[in-house]
Amino acid sequence: MPALSFAHPWFLWLSPLALLVAASWAARLRPALRFSDASLFVGSRGGRAFRARWGGAALRGLACFALVLACAGPRVPDERTRLPAEAIAVMMVLDISDTMGGKVAWAPGEPEVTRLDAARRAFKLFVAGGAAPDGTTFEPRAADQIGLVALASVPQTVCPLTLNHSVLLKIADGLTVKGGVDAGTNVGDAIAEALIRLEATPGTRTKVVVLLSDGQHVQSKEGPDAGLWPRQAAQLAANLGYKVYTIDAGPEPDPGAPADDERRQGRETLRVIAEMTGARAFVATRGTDMLAAYKEIDAAERVPVETFQYRRYFELYGWCAAAAAALLALTRVLDRTRWRTFPA
Repeated sequence: MPALSFAHPWFLWLSPLALLVAASWAARLRPALRFSDASLFVGSRGGRAFRARWGGAALRGLACFALVLACAGPRVPDERTRLPAEAIAVMMVLDISDTMGGKVAWAPGEPEVTRLDAARRAFKLFVAGGAAPDGTTFEPRAADQIGLVALASVPQTVCPLTLNHSVLLKIADGLTVKGGVDAGTNVGDAIAEALIRLEATPGTRTKVVVLLSDGQHVQSKEGPDAGLWPRQAAQLAANLGYKVYTIDAGPEPDPGAPADDERRQGRETLRVIAEMTGARAFVATRGTDMLAAYKEIDAAERVPVETFQYRRYFELYGWCAAAAAALLALTRVLDRTRWRTFPA
């Protein structure tokens, strides 16, 4: 049953006028005539006067109340035309290369988990809301369209933008780390894949990418068909006006170890991507760092959202006005006929 609402609810404050009208009619003085002989009224009944007084008061009070309702604009929504409010669209790019199988601390006092598990837990809180073990709390993003791209040698959209977050999170739970030839980290093409999905979403809503990776970009091919380099993809995102937030989930590189040059380059690449698109770059070597990064992104990319709004309403003020007119007409007729108290 559609809920009744009012276009101008402040008119309802005039409702007590209906009681005043009824009371005024009931208390008003009736005209009187003097007769020298009371035998003229022998057999007349006082019930007619009672009905004329209190019945007339009730009908006039109801007519006044119907007019107040008409001014308030009662209406019920046409649920077949409801539209979701504009929120934001978020494409999550999650690294599932073999290095995401490394162990990290999730929360103080809890056993270590893989980087992928830690990233997945933080992502779930970001989407569905809740409290993390370290006390960080998230509000759910029920009105936001969120999708997921699996970042590997060949990036793949495993869940397009959707409001069905329960399905999204089930798909995220099913992700596993890739090994062998699929274990690459093709950051450039992954960003491009996310941008394609965002571009296909209609509307002017805010659109952002959140990229979580722990490794250096690795091209899956060579030559003209090699795809986009990370900076090329970042420039494309900047041209489209989309921010790309980056989260480096890899271990801290050793400043004196040449073997960690790739780690340093990967971190710098993620920083540049975020900088080029006007977003922020985060370093998250532990689960608590991931939560802190998601919390900052959550605060930065949240807009006021209303519940479902309706395109069209069935207006009822005309029926209320018609009811008021009918009640006044009925009162007039009864006053002239059944409730007439002047002796015939």
